[in-house]
Amino acid sequence: MTDKLLSFSDFIKLVLDALEAAKIEYMIGGAVASWAWGEPRSTLDLDLVINVPVGSINDLSNELANREILIPSDIILDALIEDRGDLPISAIHSLSGFKADFYLLRPGDLLRNSSFNRRKLVDLGPELGVVYLHSPEDLIIYKLIYFSLSRQSKHLRDITAILQTLGDEIELDYIDYWVNKKGLVSLWSELRKR
Repeated sequence: MTDKLLSFSDFIKLVLDALEAAKIEYMIGGAVASWAWGEPRSTLDLDLVINVPVGSINDLSNELANREILIPSDIILDALIEDRGDLPISAIHSLSGFKADFYLLRPGDLLRNSSFNRRKLVDLGPELGVVYLHSPEDLIIYKLIYFSLSRQSKHLRDITAILQTLGDEIELDYIDYWVNKKGLVSLWSELRKR
């Protein structure tokens, strides 16, 4: 891939190849997951949830470095053992500038663990193939959370597209449960009225 400009799809494949080589379980979220459940929109970053056993940290760091994506193993370890809230580890591909945000799966994070257990294996076509994605319900919940924090309208657009595309296929009871636990009932109600 060094003879041509790296496309965003090529970057996603590089990241997924590194995760596979390091035997790290993952799921893709954010705009890339929205492509499957709603409608495509442009993005230059890849959001992933990863399940990194402590014994695999060096393997992950090395596999990413082999692909020009640098995250020192001590940064991964610190992020895994420290309570940093929901902050990702950001990694930039040094040749293209594309960014991956890695959210770590932690035992005490009930929503993230629930969503990881509900991840879906989806075929995103010939460029990316079969990958693990956030379920549409979990993607909606996270986009509600991130909208409540950032007020970025892209999250509402993504939620609306998912609801319009999947309609009755959405498990509303599951969303209602987590929206209630996360204190997002009024935001979710307002969005559904629209």
